[in-house]
Amino acid sequence: MSKDIFTTDQKQQIVAAIKEAENNTSGEIRVHIEKKCNEDVLDHAAFMFDALNMQNTKQRNGVLIYLAYEDRQLAILGDAGINQKVPVDFWESTKDLMISHFKQGNYAEGLSKGILLAGEQLKKHFPHQKDDKNELTDEISFGK
Repeated sequence: MSKDIFTTDQKQQIVAAIKEAENNTSGEIRVHIEKKCNEDVLDHAAFMFDALNMQNTKQRNGVLIYLAYEDRQLAILGDAGINQKVPVDFWESTKDLMISHFKQGNYAEGLSKGILLAGEQLKKHFPHQKDDKNELTDEISFGK
């Protein structure tokens, strides 16, 4: 099961990064982890984005970080609202930062850094609102 890649402390570190990143924004960040991705990683991440109801945010500002660790596949997908705002190369440069940590075996650290970077962009373009609700769970989702 893909849950086994992280210790309890590492899972808590990732969820804490999501909470911290979302603290100053109305945006939403999810992390989905699987062992393998048997199709194009962007296609599968788009499928998971839909399956996790990421498109159901009021401002269309959800971000999915998808990792298939055995296949070394990583995708970051932003919904329409955030994709219109971030610099063209932002998701690629965020992936590069994360991958630099992954290459050293530091998956939790890499995910946390990527989450916080995404949170900075969300904060810049979608600041926290007084009536903001956490529209999506902060928990990591795991596939097969």
